[in-house]
Amino acid sequence: MPPPDGCHHNPNEDDVNSSTSPLNFLDQNYQELHQTCLTENTLYNDELFLPDNSSIGLFNDLPPEVDMSQVAWKRPSELVSNPNLIVDGMSRFDYAQGSVLGNCWFLAAIGALTFEKDIIKQVMPAEQSFTKNYAGIFYFRVIIILPTIDDELLFVCSKTSNEFWPALLEKAYAKVCGSYADLHAGFISEALMDFTGGTHMYYTLNMAPADLWKIMKCALKSKTLIFFFTFNKSLKLTLISGFVKQVMSEENPVQLVRLFNPWGEEEWQGHWSDGSPLWDTVCEKVRNICHEVLNDGEFWMAMEDFTNIFENIDICCLCPDFLDGSGESGGDIIKTETFWTNPQFRVKIYELNKECASDQCPENILVSLIQNHEKRNRKSQENFKIGFYVFEMRNQSGRFLSEFFIDREPVAQTDELVWFREVMKFFKLEPGEYMIVPCTENPGETASFILSLFSKNETHLE
Repeated sequence: MPPPDGCHHNPNEDDVNSSTSPLNFLDQNYQELHQTCLTENTLYNDELFLPDNSSIGLFNDLPPEVDMSQVAWKRPSELVSNPNLIVDGMSRFDYAQGSVLGNCWFLAAIGALTFEKDIIKQVMPAEQSFTKNYAGIFYFRVIIILPTIDDELLFVCSKTSNEFWPALLEKAYAKVCGSYADLHAGFISEALMDFTGGTHMYYTLNMAPADLWKIMKCALKSKTLIFFFTFNKSLKLTLISGFVKQVMSEENPVQLVRLFNPWGEEEWQGHWSDGSPLWDTVCEKVRNICHEVLNDGEFWMAMEDFTNIFENIDICCLCPDFLDGSGESGGDIIKTETFWTNPQFRVKIYELNKECASDQCPENILVSLIQNHEKRNRKSQENFKIGFYVFEMRNQSGRFLSEFFIDREPVAQTDELVWFREVMKFFKLEPGEYMIVPCTENPGETASFILSLFSKNETHLE
Protein backbone atom coordinates (compact mmCIF):
# COMPACT_ATOMS: atom_id res chain seq x y z
CA MET A 1 0.00 0.00 0.00
CA PRO A 2 1.40 3.44 -0.87
CA PRO A 3 2.10 6.11 1.75
CA PRO A 4 -0.82 8.33 2.83
CA ASP A 5 0.30 11.35 0.80
CA GLY A 6 -0.55 9.76 -2.53
CA CYS A 7 0.13 6.88 -4.86
CA HIS A 8 3.78 7.48 -5.48
CA HIS A 9 7.20 6.34 -4.37
CA ASN A 10 10.43 8.24 -3.84
CA PRO A 11 13.27 5.79 -4.50
CA ASN A 12 16.41 5.86 -2.39
CA GLU A 13 19.78 4.17 -2.70
CA ASP A 14 18.62 1.09 -0.78
CA ASP A 15 15.67 0.37 -3.07
CA VAL A 16 16.03 -2.72 -5.25
CA ASN A 17 15.55 -1.96 -8.95
CA SER A 18 15.67 1.80 -8.50
CA SER A 19 17.84 3.93 -10.79
CA THR A 20 20.60 3.92 -8.15
CA SER A 21 20.28 0.22 -7.30
CA PRO A 22 19.15 -1.62 -10.43
CA LEU A 23 18.17 -5.28 -10.41
CA ASN A 24 20.97 -7.46 -11.78
CA PHE A 25 20.13 -8.72 -15.26
CA LEU A 26 20.46 -12.53 -15.49
CA ASP A 27 21.88 -12.38 -11.93
CA GLN A 28 25.14 -10.86 -13.20
CA ASN A 29 26.65 -8.38 -10.75
CA TYR A 30 28.72 -5.76 -12.56
CA GLN A 31 30.82 -4.75 -9.55
CA GLU A 32 31.76 -8.35 -8.77
CA LEU A 33 32.55 -9.20 -12.40
CA HIS A 34 34.59 -6.03 -12.86
CA GLN A 35 36.60 -6.54 -9.67
CA THR A 36 37.29 -10.19 -10.51
CA CYS A 37 38.73 -9.20 -13.89
CA LEU A 38 40.93 -6.53 -12.30
CA THR A 39 42.16 -8.92 -9.60
CA GLU A 40 42.95 -11.69 -12.08
CA ASN A 41 44.33 -9.23 -14.67
CA THR A 42 42.02 -10.59 -17.37
CA LEU A 43 39.48 -9.11 -19.75
CA TYR A 44 35.84 -10.03 -19.29
CA ASN A 45 34.22 -12.86 -21.24
CA ASP A 46 30.44 -13.08 -21.03
CA GLU A 47 29.24 -16.68 -20.80
CA LEU A 48 25.62 -15.56 -21.15
CA PHE A 49 26.09 -13.58 -24.39
CA LEU A 50 28.87 -15.31 -26.27
CA PRO A 51 30.76 -13.76 -29.20
CA ASP A 52 29.29 -16.21 -31.70
CA ASN A 53 26.29 -16.75 -33.99
CA SER A 54 23.92 -17.39 -31.08
CA SER A 55 24.26 -13.74 -30.06
CA ILE A 56 23.87 -12.47 -33.62
CA GLY A 57 20.72 -14.56 -34.17
CA LEU A 58 18.95 -15.53 -37.38
CA PHE A 59 18.42 -12.96 -40.13
CA ASN A 60 16.23 -13.15 -43.22
CA ASP A 61 16.87 -11.26 -46.47
CA LEU A 62 20.44 -10.21 -45.76
CA PRO A 63 22.05 -7.84 -48.28
CA PRO A 64 24.00 -9.92 -50.86
CA GLU A 65 27.28 -8.26 -49.92
CA VAL A 66 27.01 -9.44 -46.29
CA ASP A 67 28.58 -12.85 -45.68
CA MET A 68 27.87 -13.77 -42.07
CA SER A 69 30.49 -16.52 -42.20
CA GLN A 70 33.09 -13.75 -42.33
CA VAL A 71 32.03 -12.19 -39.02
CA ALA A 72 34.90 -11.71 -36.60
CA TRP A 73 34.39 -10.51 -33.02
CA LYS A 74 36.94 -7.89 -32.01
CA ARG A 75 37.63 -5.60 -29.12
CA PRO A 76 37.71 -1.85 -29.89
CA SER A 77 41.49 -1.80 -29.31
CA GLU A 78 41.81 -4.20 -32.25
CA LEU A 79 39.92 -1.77 -34.50
CA VAL A 80 41.46 1.58 -33.53
CA SER A 81 44.57 2.62 -31.61
CA ASN A 82 42.84 4.91 -29.09
CA PRO A 83 39.28 3.70 -28.40
CA ASN A 84 36.96 5.91 -26.34
CA LEU A 85 33.53 5.30 -24.93
CA ILE A 86 32.46 8.93 -25.53
CA VAL A 87 34.09 11.63 -27.65
CA ASP A 88 32.93 15.24 -27.09
CA GLY A 89 29.67 14.27 -25.39
CA MET A 90 26.74 12.12 -26.45
CA SER A 91 24.56 13.42 -29.28
CA ARG A 92 21.80 12.22 -31.59
CA PHE A 93 24.19 13.08 -34.44
CA ASP A 94 26.90 10.65 -33.27
CA TYR A 95 25.90 7.43 -34.99
CA ALA A 96 24.79 5.76 -38.23
CA GLN A 97 22.64 2.68 -38.79
CA GLY A 98 24.29 -0.49 -40.08
CA SER A 99 23.18 -2.13 -43.33
CA VAL A 100 22.16 -5.45 -41.79
CA LEU A 101 19.78 -4.68 -38.95
CA GLY A 102 16.41 -2.91 -39.26
CA ASN A 103 16.60 -1.34 -35.81
CA CYS A 104 15.86 2.28 -36.62
CA TRP A 105 13.32 2.21 -33.77
CA PHE A 106 16.18 1.53 -31.35
CA LEU A 107 18.32 4.31 -32.87
CA ALA A 108 15.41 6.74 -32.59
CA ALA A 109 15.04 5.76 -28.93
CA ILE A 110 18.68 6.45 -28.06
CA GLY A 111 18.40 9.69 -30.04
CA ALA A 112 15.52 10.66 -27.76
CA LEU A 113 17.62 9.76 -24.71
CA THR A 114 20.34 12.22 -25.71
CA PHE A 115 17.88 15.10 -25.19
CA GLU A 116 17.90 14.34 -21.46
CA LYS A 117 21.43 13.98 -20.09
CA ASP A 118 20.31 12.83 -16.63
CA ILE A 119 18.29 10.01 -18.15
CA ILE A 120 20.99 8.68 -20.45
CA LYS A 121 23.48 8.74 -17.56
CA GLN A 122 21.17 6.31 -15.76
CA VAL A 123 21.13 4.06 -18.81
CA MET A 124 24.89 4.30 -19.38
CA PRO A 125 27.06 5.99 -16.72
CA ALA A 126 29.64 8.13 -18.50
CA GLU A 127 32.46 7.74 -15.95
CA GLN A 128 33.92 4.71 -17.74
CA SER A 129 36.90 4.43 -20.07
CA PHE A 130 39.19 2.10 -22.00
CA THR A 131 42.14 3.12 -19.79
CA LYS A 132 41.58 3.55 -16.04
CA ASN A 133 40.42 0.27 -14.43
CA TYR A 134 39.50 -1.13 -17.85
CA ALA A 135 38.57 -4.81 -17.62
CA GLY A 136 36.81 -5.48 -20.92
CA ILE A 137 33.42 -4.81 -19.32
CA PHE A 138 31.31 -1.66 -19.08
CA TYR A 139 28.35 -0.95 -16.85
CA PHE A 140 25.82 -2.44 -19.24
CA ARG A 141 27.49 -5.76 -18.27
CA VAL A 142 28.45 -6.69 -21.83
CA ILE A 143 31.75 -8.06 -23.03
CA ILE A 144 33.59 -5.37 -25.00
CA ILE A 145 33.87 -7.50 -28.14
CA LEU A 146 31.87 -6.41 -31.19
CA PRO A 147 30.90 -8.22 -34.43
CA THR A 148 32.78 -6.98 -37.50
CA ILE A 149 33.39 -7.81 -41.15
CA ASP A 150 36.69 -6.62 -42.63
CA ASP A 151 37.33 -4.57 -39.48
CA GLU A 152 34.07 -2.65 -39.97
CA LEU A 153 31.34 -2.84 -37.32
CA LEU A 154 28.48 -5.01 -38.54
CA PHE A 155 25.71 -3.04 -36.85
CA VAL A 156 25.42 0.53 -35.53
CA CYS A 157 28.63 2.54 -35.65
CA SER A 158 29.72 5.98 -34.54
CA LYS A 159 30.54 8.64 -37.11
CA THR A 160 33.72 9.17 -35.07
CA SER A 161 35.85 6.08 -35.65
CA ASN A 162 37.21 5.78 -32.10
CA GLU A 163 33.89 6.37 -30.27
CA PHE A 164 32.04 3.23 -29.19
CA TRP A 165 29.10 4.19 -26.96
CA PRO A 166 26.43 3.62 -29.69
CA ALA A 167 27.76 0.16 -30.60
CA LEU A 168 28.11 -0.88 -26.96
CA LEU A 169 24.66 0.38 -26.00
CA GLU A 170 23.23 -1.53 -28.97
CA LYS A 171 25.04 -4.68 -27.83
CA ALA A 172 23.72 -4.25 -24.29
CA TYR A 173 20.15 -3.99 -25.58
CA ALA A 174 20.70 -6.95 -27.92
CA LYS A 175 21.68 -8.94 -24.84
CA VAL A 176 18.48 -7.83 -23.08
CA CYS A 177 16.38 -8.84 -26.11
CA GLY A 178 18.21 -12.14 -26.71
CA SER A 179 20.27 -11.40 -29.84
CA TYR A 180 20.99 -8.74 -32.44
CA ALA A 181 18.36 -10.28 -34.71
CA ASP A 182 15.78 -9.72 -31.96
CA LEU A 183 16.32 -5.97 -32.45
CA HIS A 184 14.92 -6.19 -35.98
CA ALA A 185 11.66 -4.18 -36.16
CA GLY A 186 10.00 -2.73 -33.10
CA PHE A 187 8.45 0.30 -31.45
CA ILE A 188 10.36 3.30 -30.10
CA SER A 189 8.11 3.29 -27.04
CA GLU A 190 9.18 -0.27 -26.21
CA ALA A 191 12.87 0.64 -26.12
CA LEU A 192 12.27 3.82 -24.10
CA MET A 193 10.20 1.96 -21.51
CA ASP A 194 13.02 -0.56 -21.17
CA PHE A 195 15.66 2.16 -20.86
CA THR A 196 13.82 4.37 -18.38
CA GLY A 197 11.27 2.26 -16.52
CA GLY A 198 8.71 4.86 -17.56
CA THR A 199 5.17 4.46 -18.78
CA HIS A 200 3.92 5.11 -22.29
CA MET A 201 1.12 7.53 -23.22
CA TYR A 202 -0.04 7.98 -26.79
CA TYR A 203 -2.54 10.10 -28.68
CA THR A 204 -4.01 9.68 -32.14
CA LEU A 205 -3.66 13.18 -33.53
CA ASN A 206 -6.97 13.26 -35.39
CA MET A 207 -8.61 12.65 -31.99
CA ALA A 208 -6.08 14.56 -29.86
CA PRO A 209 -7.31 16.72 -26.96
CA ALA A 210 -7.72 20.44 -27.56
CA ASP A 211 -4.92 21.21 -25.10
CA LEU A 212 -2.33 19.05 -26.88
CA TRP A 213 0.06 22.01 -27.12
CA LYS A 214 -0.12 22.49 -23.34
CA ILE A 215 0.42 18.76 -22.79
CA MET A 216 3.55 18.81 -24.95
CA LYS A 217 4.97 21.89 -23.22
CA CYS A 218 4.40 20.45 -19.76
CA ALA A 219 5.84 17.09 -20.79
CA LEU A 220 9.06 18.57 -22.13
CA LYS A 221 9.57 20.57 -18.94
CA SER A 222 9.45 17.42 -16.82
CA LYS A 223 12.13 15.30 -18.52
CA THR A 224 9.59 13.43 -20.59
CA LEU A 225 10.53 11.97 -23.97
CA ILE A 226 8.22 12.65 -26.92
CA PHE A 227 8.25 11.14 -30.39
CA PHE A 228 5.94 11.08 -33.39
CA PHE A 229 5.15 8.78 -36.28
CA THR A 230 3.76 9.19 -39.78
CA PHE A 231 2.85 6.73 -42.51
CA ASN A 232 3.12 9.57 -45.07
CA LYS A 233 5.09 7.91 -47.89
CA SER A 234 6.16 11.23 -49.36
CA LEU A 235 8.05 12.05 -46.15
CA LYS A 236 9.19 8.59 -45.05
CA LEU A 237 10.02 10.01 -41.64
CA THR A 238 9.57 9.09 -38.05
CA LEU A 239 10.74 11.87 -35.78
CA ILE A 240 11.50 12.63 -32.18
CA SER A 241 10.92 15.92 -30.46
CA GLY A 242 13.37 18.30 -28.92
CA PHE A 243 11.47 21.48 -28.15
CA VAL A 244 8.22 23.37 -28.65
CA LYS A 245 8.16 27.16 -28.82
CA GLN A 246 5.67 29.94 -29.48
CA VAL A 247 7.02 32.83 -31.57
CA MET A 248 5.50 36.09 -32.78
CA SER A 249 5.28 36.29 -36.57
CA GLU A 250 4.17 39.76 -37.70
CA GLU A 251 2.48 40.18 -34.29
CA ASN A 252 0.62 36.87 -34.62
CA PRO A 253 1.52 33.99 -32.27
CA VAL A 254 2.70 30.82 -34.03
CA GLN A 255 3.21 27.51 -32.24
CA LEU A 256 6.30 25.67 -33.47
CA VAL A 257 7.64 22.17 -32.84
CA ARG A 258 11.33 21.35 -33.31
CA LEU A 259 11.80 17.91 -34.79
CA PHE A 260 14.68 15.57 -35.53
CA ASN A 261 14.77 12.80 -38.12
CA PRO A 262 16.91 9.96 -36.72
CA TRP A 263 16.86 8.11 -40.05
CA GLY A 264 19.08 10.53 -41.90
CA GLU A 265 19.25 14.06 -43.21
CA GLU A 266 15.89 14.34 -45.01
CA GLU A 267 13.98 17.33 -43.66
CA TRP A 268 10.62 19.07 -43.83
CA GLN A 269 10.55 21.60 -46.68
CA GLY A 270 7.33 23.47 -45.87
CA HIS A 271 6.47 26.42 -43.62
CA TRP A 272 9.10 27.22 -40.97
CA SER A 273 11.61 24.78 -42.49
CA ASP A 274 15.29 25.77 -42.60
CA GLY A 275 14.89 27.67 -45.86
CA SER A 276 11.44 29.14 -45.21
CA PRO A 277 11.05 32.93 -45.71
CA LEU A 278 8.74 32.95 -42.67
CA TRP A 279 11.85 33.25 -40.47
CA ASP A 280 12.19 36.80 -41.81
CA THR A 281 8.89 37.66 -40.09
CA VAL A 282 10.17 37.09 -36.53
CA CYS A 283 12.44 39.35 -34.50
CA GLU A 284 16.19 38.99 -34.85
CA LYS A 285 16.63 37.64 -31.31
CA VAL A 286 14.23 34.72 -31.89
CA ARG A 287 15.71 34.09 -35.34
CA ASN A 288 19.23 33.85 -33.93
CA ILE A 289 18.11 31.43 -31.23
CA CYS A 290 15.93 29.16 -33.35
CA HIS A 291 16.93 29.41 -36.98
CA GLU A 292 19.99 27.51 -38.13
CA VAL A 293 20.29 26.30 -41.73
CA LEU A 294 22.01 22.92 -41.51
CA ASN A 295 21.37 19.71 -43.40
CA ASP A 296 21.40 17.72 -40.16
CA GLY A 297 17.92 16.19 -40.04
CA GLU A 298 16.70 18.74 -37.47
CA PHE A 299 14.09 21.39 -38.26
CA TRP A 300 11.02 23.34 -37.11
CA MET A 301 7.41 22.82 -38.14
CA ALA A 302 4.20 24.72 -37.36
CA MET A 303 1.86 22.93 -34.96
CA GLU A 304 -0.90 23.04 -37.58
CA ASP A 305 1.24 21.22 -40.16
CA PHE A 306 2.47 18.83 -37.51
CA THR A 307 -1.03 17.67 -36.54
CA ASN A 308 -2.00 17.27 -40.21
CA ILE A 309 1.03 15.19 -41.19
CA PHE A 310 1.62 12.94 -38.20
CA GLU A 311 -0.68 10.12 -37.09
CA ASN A 312 0.42 9.60 -33.49
CA ILE A 313 2.24 11.30 -30.66
CA ASP A 314 3.91 9.07 -28.06
CA ILE A 315 5.07 10.26 -24.64
CA CYS A 316 7.38 8.27 -22.38
CA CYS A 317 6.81 9.46 -18.80
CA LEU A 318 9.42 8.73 -16.15
CA CYS A 319 7.30 7.36 -13.31
CA PRO A 320 8.56 5.74 -10.12
CA ASP A 321 6.06 3.26 -8.74
CA PHE A 322 5.05 -0.11 -10.22
CA LEU A 323 2.86 -2.83 -8.82
CA ASP A 324 3.29 -6.45 -9.94
CA GLY A 325 0.02 -8.28 -10.45
CA SER A 326 -1.01 -11.92 -10.60
CA GLY A 327 -4.21 -13.88 -10.99
CA GLU A 328 -6.33 -15.86 -13.41
CA SER A 329 -7.28 -14.92 -16.97
CA GLY A 330 -11.00 -14.49 -17.43
CA GLY A 331 -11.08 -12.69 -20.77
CA ASP A 332 -12.92 -9.52 -21.78
CA ILE A 333 -16.01 -8.17 -19.99
CA ILE A 334 -18.32 -9.66 -22.62
CA LYS A 335 -17.24 -13.09 -21.31
CA THR A 336 -19.59 -12.63 -18.33
CA GLU A 337 -19.17 -16.15 -16.96
CA THR A 338 -15.37 -15.83 -16.61
CA PHE A 339 -14.64 -12.08 -16.42
CA TRP A 340 -14.82 -12.11 -12.61
CA THR A 341 -11.82 -14.49 -12.45
CA ASN A 342 -9.49 -11.74 -13.68
CA PRO A 343 -7.28 -10.01 -11.07
CA GLN A 344 -9.10 -7.31 -9.07
CA PHE A 345 -7.35 -4.28 -7.57
CA ARG A 346 -9.03 -1.86 -5.14
CA VAL A 347 -8.41 1.88 -5.29
CA LYS A 348 -9.60 4.46 -2.77
CA ILE A 349 -9.48 8.16 -3.69
CA TYR A 350 -9.90 10.53 -0.75
CA GLU A 351 -10.18 13.97 -2.35
CA LEU A 352 -9.55 15.98 -5.50
CA ASN A 353 -6.87 18.62 -5.69
CA LYS A 354 -7.82 22.18 -6.67
CA GLU A 355 -7.04 21.79 -10.38
CA CYS A 356 -9.16 18.66 -10.73
CA ALA A 357 -12.01 20.06 -8.65
CA SER A 358 -12.17 23.22 -10.76
CA ASP A 359 -11.89 21.28 -14.05
CA GLN A 360 -8.79 23.28 -15.00
CA CYS A 361 -7.03 19.94 -15.34
CA PRO A 362 -9.80 17.39 -14.70
CA GLU A 363 -7.91 14.11 -15.16
CA ASN A 364 -6.48 12.86 -11.88
CA ILE A 365 -5.66 9.17 -12.44
CA LEU A 366 -3.37 7.46 -14.95
CA VAL A 367 -3.56 3.67 -15.16
CA SER A 368 -0.98 1.70 -17.15
CA LEU A 369 -1.04 -2.03 -17.91
CA ILE A 370 2.16 -3.62 -19.28
CA GLN A 371 2.66 -7.19 -20.46
CA ASN A 372 5.74 -8.41 -18.60
CA HIS A 373 7.56 -10.73 -20.98
CA GLU A 374 9.52 -13.57 -19.43
CA LYS A 375 11.02 -15.41 -22.42
CA ARG A 376 14.70 -14.86 -23.17
CA ASN A 377 14.28 -13.76 -26.81
CA ARG A 378 12.17 -10.74 -27.70
CA LYS A 379 10.99 -12.20 -31.02
CA SER A 380 9.62 -15.30 -29.31
CA GLN A 381 7.29 -13.20 -27.14
CA GLU A 382 3.60 -13.03 -27.91
CA ASN A 383 1.48 -10.02 -27.04
CA PHE A 384 -2.16 -10.59 -26.18
CA LYS A 385 -4.88 -8.02 -26.71
CA ILE A 386 -5.15 -6.36 -23.31
CA GLY A 387 -7.10 -3.62 -21.55
CA PHE A 388 -8.70 -2.79 -18.22
CA TYR A 389 -12.01 -1.69 -16.70
CA VAL A 390 -12.71 0.48 -13.65
CA PHE A 391 -15.84 -0.11 -11.54
CA GLU A 392 -17.23 1.93 -8.67
CA MET A 393 -17.98 0.02 -5.46
CA ARG A 394 -19.36 1.02 -2.06
CA ASN A 395 -18.34 -0.56 1.26
CA GLN A 396 -17.99 -4.01 -0.22
CA SER A 397 -15.30 -6.50 0.77
CA GLY A 398 -14.01 -9.78 -0.59
CA ARG A 399 -13.65 -10.90 -4.18
CA PHE A 400 -16.43 -9.88 -6.57
CA LEU A 401 -18.15 -12.76 -8.36
CA SER A 402 -19.87 -12.85 -11.74
CA GLU A 403 -23.17 -11.43 -10.40
CA PHE A 404 -21.46 -8.11 -9.65
CA PHE A 405 -20.53 -7.56 -13.30
CA ILE A 406 -23.68 -8.77 -15.07
CA ASP A 407 -25.59 -5.45 -15.06
CA ARG A 408 -22.86 -3.04 -13.93
CA GLU A 409 -21.28 -0.51 -16.29
CA PRO A 410 -17.64 0.48 -15.81
CA VAL A 411 -17.01 4.14 -14.94
CA ALA A 412 -13.81 4.12 -17.02
CA GLN A 413 -12.02 1.77 -19.39
CA THR A 414 -9.43 1.57 -22.14
CA ASP A 415 -10.79 2.65 -25.51
CA GLU A 416 -10.32 -0.88 -26.85
CA LEU A 417 -8.33 -4.04 -26.23
CA VAL A 418 -5.08 -3.83 -28.21
CA TRP A 419 -2.11 -6.14 -28.73
CA PHE A 420 0.46 -3.53 -27.68
CA ARG A 421 2.91 -4.29 -24.92
CA GLU A 422 1.33 -1.44 -22.88
CA VAL A 423 -2.07 0.22 -22.72
CA MET A 424 -2.86 3.26 -20.60
CA LYS A 425 -5.68 5.66 -19.87
CA PHE A 426 -5.77 9.08 -18.19
CA PHE A 427 -9.16 9.97 -16.68
CA LYS A 428 -11.02 11.59 -13.78
CA LEU A 429 -12.38 9.67 -10.82
CA GLU A 430 -14.39 11.34 -8.06
CA PRO A 431 -13.51 10.58 -4.41
CA GLY A 432 -14.68 7.08 -3.58
CA GLU A 433 -13.81 3.38 -3.84
CA TYR A 434 -13.10 1.68 -7.16
CA MET A 435 -11.93 -1.63 -8.56
CA ILE A 436 -9.54 -2.00 -11.52
CA VAL A 437 -9.82 -5.23 -13.51
CA PRO A 438 -7.08 -5.91 -16.10
CA CYS A 439 -7.94 -8.48 -18.74
CA THR A 440 -7.01 -10.16 -22.00
CA GLU A 441 -9.45 -10.56 -24.87
CA ASN A 442 -10.07 -14.28 -24.36
CA PRO A 443 -10.26 -16.56 -21.32
CA GLY A 444 -7.17 -18.68 -20.77
CA GLU A 445 -4.70 -16.14 -22.16
CA THR A 446 -2.38 -15.83 -19.19
CA ALA A 447 0.73 -13.70 -18.87
CA SER A 448 2.68 -11.82 -16.23
CA PHE A 449 1.81 -8.14 -16.11
CA ILE A 450 2.58 -4.90 -14.32
CA LEU A 451 -0.27 -2.60 -13.31
CA SER A 452 0.79 0.99 -12.57
CA LEU A 453 -1.37 3.69 -10.99
CA PHE A 454 -0.37 7.36 -10.89
CA SER A 455 -2.51 9.84 -9.01
CA LYS A 456 -2.60 13.58 -8.31
CA ASN A 457 -4.57 12.97 -5.13
CA GLU A 458 -4.30 11.04 -1.89
CA THR A 459 -4.92 7.51 -3.11
CA HIS A 460 -4.64 4.02 -1.61
CA LEU A 461 -4.21 0.91 -3.74
CA GLU A 462 -4.46 -2.73 -2.63
